[in-house]
Amino acid sequence: MLYRFRQLCRKSLARLIASVMFYTCVPLPASWPVEFDGMTLYAPIVGLLIALVLGGLWQGLTALGLATGLIATIVVAVWLRITGGLHLDGAMDAADGLGVSDPVRRLEVMRDSRSGAFGVMVGIVLLGLKTMAIATLTQGHLWALIAACTWGRWGQLAAIVRYPYLRPEGQGAFHKAYLTSPWQIVPLFLLVFGLNFLPLYLGQVTVAWACGMAVGGGAIALGVGSWFNAKFGGQTGDTYGAIVEWTEALVLVLANLVAASYQRFG
Repeated sequence: MLYRFRQLCRKSLARLIASVMFYTCVPLPASWPVEFDGMTLYAPIVGLLIALVLGGLWQGLTALGLATGLIATIVVAVWLRITGGLHLDGAMDAADGLGVSDPVRRLEVMRDSRSGAFGVMVGIVLLGLKTMAIATLTQGHLWALIAACTWGRWGQLAAIVRYPYLRPEGQGAFHKAYLTSPWQIVPLFLLVFGLNFLPLYLGQVTVAWACGMAVGGGAIALGVGSWFNAKFGGQTGDTYGAIVEWTEALVLVLANLVAASYQRFG
């Protein structure tokens, strides 16, 4: 029994390391064990780790007395560096695809490695939204970042499970091959949902903030995936990235709305 438990722990650690290697540009020792089969399920955990780094950076720069706008810009720049622009690239490609009126040509346009006008505009909007949303937050920066990074990646998992994949030869096909049942992502949903109530337990946010981020964040994660599925009739690796990016940006906007609503009506 103990041997099986150790094997499970080793396999879980190997999958987490593989997930960090796949979803970020963080350099890891080549000698560390990796197992890419099943590593997709660890994406929300990777999101949590990214958020903790960004939250620590926010606290450190704030302690140095830098202006809020400058801190937010640095945080978003580091965020982009950690992920290597993996998801932003997908969001930009998806935008270029949506810019084509002919649904048949959309996938062909998205395969082009060059960014078009629609992709560039969406990239600017996403980075601007994140920067301004973080800069204008009045409370719970760390917790808003955790909510954004974890809901974004859980929304990606939900889309993988719920919708067909349009490119059997695409790089995202192995995600779909492993995630075959909605029950596989239920534990991760409970984890991400519960994380929104942790700052409430610590006395750092209000009940309204925690409930709003938990319910609203989940709704955004599902809604963004559903919207892209309606537009494309399925999902691709690019739309997976777009789901992460748009969910992150909208959850940060939601954090501002929840805080503003509490100040006005609370």
